[in-house]
Amino acid sequence: MQFTAQRRDILSALQTVIGVVEKRQTMPILSNILLQSIDNQLVVTATDLELELVTQCPAVIGEPGEIAVPARKLLDICRGLPDDAEIDCRQEGTQTKIQSARSRFTLSSLSSQDWPHLDEVETGQSITIPESILKTLMDRTHFAMAHQDVRYYLNGLLIVIRADRLRCVATDGHRLAMSDANIALDIDEPIQAIVPRKAITELVRLLGTSDAEITLHLSDKHLRLQLPGLNFTTKLIDGRFPDYERVIPDNPERRMHAHRDTIRQALSRTKILSNEKFGGVRLMLQSDSLKLQAQNVEREEAEDEISVIYNHEPIEIGFNVNYLLDALGALQSDEFVLALSGPDSSGLIQAADDDNSRYVVMPMRL
Repeated sequence: MQFTAQRRDILSALQTVIGVVEKRQTMPILSNILLQSIDNQLVVTATDLELELVTQCPAVIGEPGEIAVPARKLLDICRGLPDDAEIDCRQEGTQTKIQSARSRFTLSSLSSQDWPHLDEVETGQSITIPESILKTLMDRTHFAMAHQDVRYYLNGLLIVIRADRLRCVATDGHRLAMSDANIALDIDEPIQAIVPRKAITELVRLLGTSDAEITLHLSDKHLRLQLPGLNFTTKLIDGRFPDYERVIPDNPERRMHAHRDTIRQALSRTKILSNEKFGGVRLMLQSDSLKLQAQNVEREEAEDEISVIYNHEPIEIGFNVNYLLDALGALQSDEFVLALSGPDSSGLIQAADDDNSRYVVMPMRL
């Protein structure tokens, strides 16, 4: 194998796929990327056996072939070369020689025959949607995914596809984020899929805000996305997602209307002296007033009071301040509503003028 390519092109391709490569791997080849020189382009593939990214960049092919090379070492080499550098790469036995002007590098490489490809994606449903819609839904929900929870089905994001709606849902058992996009989709039956946390994290990084059409292909075990210049394939989580609709409070009577940034700033100030482990903050609502209180183990205290719109009976309730900040950060509206049923019930947060995104936060005992 031998090819020549511009440093900026190779670097862009490597940066696209590098997020899949784990620093610590049980299989040495998984710390590598697969380079394939085919038809005047270099195809770059990375995988961790659950997720696979394939992209390409222009190159002048001297000799077709394929080889697996250390991913992060190659990335660091490309980063260290001048912006306008041209890179020549050639395979010599079990080594890959890289040359750019008077810089030379030799990398140990592995045979492409040992490269672990994902299982073939089965036949399934395909839908086409604007890239910006999927990006927006994931941005508004992915933060609520669990992390290394024993309930493995929570360590991912639920995608629900219906004929008139695309929905994303995430929960870690203490909070829930749900966002809808009203869009006509050509499907016969509703589809649900739980996409693993790592795959969602990569998608949030890779997706753009353009209205370009992207294709989602869903089967029983895989999700494949075809993005401009990139094929993204991930295994799905085989499990039953909780009945999330039961968690969403049904029309709570006590509703507080407030300015999002004002409350975020007050919560951020109060958080400074909250318990570092639990992050509890007490909300005390009374007529057109919200008082925030927090205390830590050193008996330091923070208190803040903000004017809000509230004309119901007084209520006192505790929440994890980080969950509140995450939910408010995901909202796009300047005005929001916090709806409560009682001091021991979940809080529902949504924009004042849009109910397509809803956030549920469980209360804390303080």
